[in-house]
Formats: sequence, structure tokens, C-alpha cells
Amino acid sequence: MNKKYRLPTIVKSHRVTVILILLGMTLVLFLDNPALAKGEPEVQVNSLAELVKMFDSSSCKECHKKIYEQWEKSHHARPLMGLNDQIFIKGYLVRGPLAVKPGEKATKYNFPCFKCHFPQIKYATDLVAAEIADAVLKDDKETIRKLNISCLVCHNEKAVVHGRPEKNVIYGNKDIIDHPKTPVKKSPLLKNSLLCGQCHGLGPNLEFETPVQCATLYGSYLHAYIPSGGTETCQQCHMKDGDHYMPPNFNNRVEFSERMRDALPMQVRTLAYSFQPKEGDVRPMVVVNTKITSKAGHRIPDG
Repeated sequence: MNKKYRLPTIVKSHRVTVILILLGMTLVLFLDNPALAKGEPEVQVNSLAELVKMFDSSSCKECHKKIYEQWEKSHHARPLMGLNDQIFIKGYLVRGPLAVKPGEKATKYNFPCFKCHFPQIKYATDLVAAEIADAVLKDDKETIRKLNISCLVCHNEKAVVHGRPEKNVIYGNKDIIDHPKTPVKKSPLLKNSLLCGQCHGLGPNLEFETPVQCATLYGSYLHAYIPSGGTETCQQCHMKDGDHYMPPNFNNRVEFSERMRDALPMQVRTLAYSFQPKEGDVRPMVVVNTKITSKAGHRIPDG
């Protein structure tokens, strides 16, 4: 007859004690490291020049000239510049809950928009946030134009969703070990809509002290387009043939209008007639029937 072996009570208590000690040590180490506790990278630069240099992708142009020139014309190259070359975040720093208080310096708290418009800020201290705020309030466009969603943001920082991306590695659609300067590692994310969804996101952003409601485009893609039978990814529509221009370009009104006509075709039917309620009183009338069909993969407008 088989008997189940049971650990003596004293052995079990020792085992539990050891586990608790190990958990305690892990917690102490975690809390002792602010970068880990906050989910921030350990590297924290103190100047805007250092941060710009860290994510400088100009060397990519040497081999990928066509792609780089496409990107230079895209909104990703000017994420803090709104329509007609205006610094769109200036208004937030002047009035409202995110405004810089008189006599104080800005901190990263003032820039929840940077979660998507300048995600590199996680590698910087509040000193850099103060520099950016000073440039914004002075309307220093030359400085603000240096802040962009560079090649390294998508091909390193955003190319991995589980864990941190490897240092000195570029992620692409295939492995290229002998790639100049840095090796290229394959990331399935580069062709997946989730890559875009990290910024063109689900909204609202409730993790900030002052929550903000922003882009919900990826949410409508997941909750409406896909359940309706849609099969295309963001890249298939906005990066055809690998085009890094990534339309639409809201500053090019003609191009933007053409794209909207393709995405939202409209049919219009009219019926004209005359209404004569009494003799000598003839009133021209018209019935207009319109039908708009959305061929887009998400709601419009959105971001």
C-alpha cells in the first residue's frame, strides 16, 4: 500500500522562510533602483543635445537615401509641429492643467503628449523637459524641429513590446548580421499593426497625473475594422511598397483631399421639382440624398 510522503512541519516552515527572504531581497533591489521601479531605462541624460544625439538617425541616409528622404517629408519627422508649421504643444504650456507655473521650470509632468510625440523623453531627466519647454515658449522652431520620431524609435525602441530592446541593435523584417555599424535582428512587429498602435493608440491615457484623451485610432481598427472582416494592416495602407512618407500629410491640402475622397467615397442623388401651394406661388425645391461609405481601416477623423 502506497503512502504519500509528507514534509515535516519544521522543513515546510524553513522552506517558506527561505522563499520569503528571497522575495524580500528581490523587492528591496527593485525599489532601490528608481529606473526599474518606474519602468524607465537606466540611462538618463541631462541635456537636450545629448538626447538628440542618442537618437540621431542621420547616418541611415548613407545607405537608405530614398527611405530617409521619404521620412523627412513625413509627420514623423516633425511630431511637435502642427498645421502650417506651428508648434502645437505651445498652447498646453501656456494655459490649462499642463501649463508651466510662473517662476517654475517645466518637468516631464508637463508633457504627457510626449508618450507618443517624443517617446525618447523617457531617457532624459526633468532638466531636458525644462529645455524643451523654454524652446517651445520662445517659439524656437529650429530647436523643436530637431525632435522627431527617428529611425531608432521605430526600429529599436518600439520594435519590441515584451521587455527592453537590445542596445546597439536595429530591428527589421529579417536578420542581417553583417549590416554596417549595427546588426539587424528580425522583429515580427515591423509588419504588424501593433507597431503603430503603440502610439496611434487605444486612449485615454490614464497613467498620467493629468490624464489625457488622445488618439484612439488603433482602438477603432481593432474594434470595428477587424470584426467587420478587414484584413489589411496599417502598413499595407499607409506604407505601400515600404514608403516611409506615411501619408496623409495634413499640410498638403490637395493630396489630403484626394486621399479622403478615396477613403470616404460619397454618392449624391438629387431630385428637383417645383412646389405650388397656390396659384402664382411657385417655389423651387430640391431633395438631396447622400451616402458616404467608409473604406478606411479606422474612424475618421482620428490620430
